[in-house]
Amino acid sequence: MGKGQREKEIRYTTTKSYTTLNQLGERTRNIWVVLHGIGYLSRYFLKYFDELPAEENYIIAPQAPSKYYLNGEYRHVGASWLTKENTILETKNVLSYLDAVLEAEQFPKECELIVFGFSQGVSIAARWVAQRQLRCQQLVLYAGGMPKELVPTDFDFLTAQGTTVTVIVGDRDEYLSGERRKSEAERIEKLFHGRAKQLLFKGGHEIKKDLIHILCTP
Repeated sequence: MGKGQREKEIRYTTTKSYTTLNQLGERTRNIWVVLHGIGYLSRYFLKYFDELPAEENYIIAPQAPSKYYLNGEYRHVGASWLTKENTILETKNVLSYLDAVLEAEQFPKECELIVFGFSQGVSIAARWVAQRQLRCQQLVLYAGGMPKELVPTDFDFLTAQGTTVTVIVGDRDEYLSGERRKSEAERIEKLFHGRAKQLLFKGGHEIKKDLIHILCTP
């Protein structure tokens, strides 16, 4: 920060959107909160979940707050959850937004909550579940890295509540290849005390719809 500069903070009220798929009804069995990767908008991310049985699955796709034009062109818009700039404060803001989304939906307690993070969304899903000790039946971490500040005790409560943890990554994922994939797998093993199911599929940094179907199969 330059000479004479001071960084200050303010609080203000803002309005943010999110997108849902299907209708919440008496036959709804699974509530999904799906956190997209960098460069997505929530309404387009929902296409990966549109083949799930509509009556049984209600999908909530929060929208990352920082929108920008993709590829240096002023046509297509994407979004990011966080950057390395002021990460602690921005994480607080993002988690408060997710809390508000969950409160607004008020889904029945008998429904199963599935928290699903893809790519950059993995770091948001992991932080949200850990910091809020969120009661969920499934935590799915798909093709992303775990935040460095999280430790095994942050997830002890998941064992007590019987949460299923699934980690998915492609064997040709350009962002999680070689040594990084190995180190992430070892870290997952420690963070979740060996309880996490780690799935390696044939493919790159992509979502496979058939794997999503498996997640909600009784």
